[in-house]
Amino acid sequence: MTASNNFSELPKIGISQGDINGIGYEVILKTLNDPRMFDFCIPVIYGQSKVFSYYKKNFGMEELGYTVIRDADQALPKRINILNHTEKELKIEPGISTTVAGRASLEALKLAVEDLSVGKIDALVTAPINKNNIQSDSFKFHGHTEFINSYCPGYESLMLMVWGKLRVGTVTNHISIREVPDAISVDAIVKKIMVLNNTLKQDFNISTPKIAVLSLNPHAGDGGLLGSEEKNIIIPAIKEANAEDIYVFGPFPADGFFGSGAWTKYDGVLSMYHDQGMLPFKILAVDGGVNFTAGLPIVRTSPAHGTGYDIANKNIANPDSFRHAIFLAIEVLRNRQLSLDAKC
Repeated sequence: MTASNNFSELPKIGISQGDINGIGYEVILKTLNDPRMFDFCIPVIYGQSKVFSYYKKNFGMEELGYTVIRDADQALPKRINILNHTEKELKIEPGISTTVAGRASLEALKLAVEDLSVGKIDALVTAPINKNNIQSDSFKFHGHTEFINSYCPGYESLMLMVWGKLRVGTVTNHISIREVPDAISVDAIVKKIMVLNNTLKQDFNISTPKIAVLSLNPHAGDGGLLGSEEKNIIIPAIKEANAEDIYVFGPFPADGFFGSGAWTKYDGVLSMYHDQGMLPFKILAVDGGVNFTAGLPIVRTSPAHGTGYDIANKNIANPDSFRHAIFLAIEVLRNRQLSLDAKC
């Protein structure tokens, strides 16, 4: 997969619909209902115009217009562009996980990623999927990150949660807690540190990033009393990264690190497993966090929330995270272009 670097003054931002029974269309509609968004990008929704119209009517946004296109190359500025992944009628059942919704989310996602891979869109913002109902012979992944990474062979990705100056990555992604210790190695940690360091430089325009690495065990293992991973794996990984002139510090116990506000002293944080990083991140970011897939030649972001079945179709979903995901995608595109221009 190759990135599209020669995007127009207004970048073309693809939006995959996610699960049609969740809050995806609600946050998309609420975001694009603000006409100022069209001053920043050309949105292309990979979804279904009939589903879009269904939710548009339900949320009292009948005046919100759109254009159905057959190819992303036809996308018009100052308009919502919809590229249908199917012309079939889709049964919409808000708040319910269905095979129809899973199949629709996969079809839209594949179409969007394929267009991204050939540069028809400049970046992709993915609405939430249900990781269970999307599973099929062509999708045997734990989530968006792993699926999109499969289109970029040879690249190491990093799930990076972003909220202002708080940027939290994870060594392991969507695996069970019992699998985490076996998945952590010196090599795995060093690779993630290098991806985090590179993305902070290239995508966030930070010339000399400072990175904090969290411990795996309580109290950073207490000298081996509560576990040996810090002494045998994490500290050697930090030293190896330091030898590559990367400014890495730690390991820090997660509770004290976030509780004391120490995270504010660093440009990036690397946690060992999903919940270790996600719990404090979501408490701090509230409704504004963004998930960014770092390390790839393409740009993909998403809101930092799930399908929200419990509030689907109730017109109470907060669009802040989705809106911030669009703006982060635009910011990363600009920073990458600046980085390329600086090298020329």
